[in-house]
Amino acid sequence: MDLRVIDKSDTELSIEIAGEDHTFMNVIKGALLETDGVTAATYDVNPEQSGGQTDPVLTIKTEEHVDALDALEDGTDRVIEKADSFSAAFESAA
Repeated sequence: MDLRVIDKSDTELSIEIAGEDHTFMNVIKGALLETDGVTAATYDVNPEQSGGQTDPVLTIKTEEHVDALDALEDGTDRVIEKADSFSAAFESAA
């Protein structure tokens, strides 16, 4: 997975995530919205409205005391935890 930082401040982060689609982007956005201190998480995959961009751009906004990059890390940890939990439940059901 290739990431490219488009814009970064303490409370806002926009990154392009190469090769991903709505499936992954909805998962990471949902996990970010469940993360403490995140005030907004959204993504854009529409190249016509984005000046020709073809890879999705994830934007995160946080409260003043929460660094946006730390929030992204917390959100990705949440995705990993949910995937591990689902995998364990699936294995125990089989």
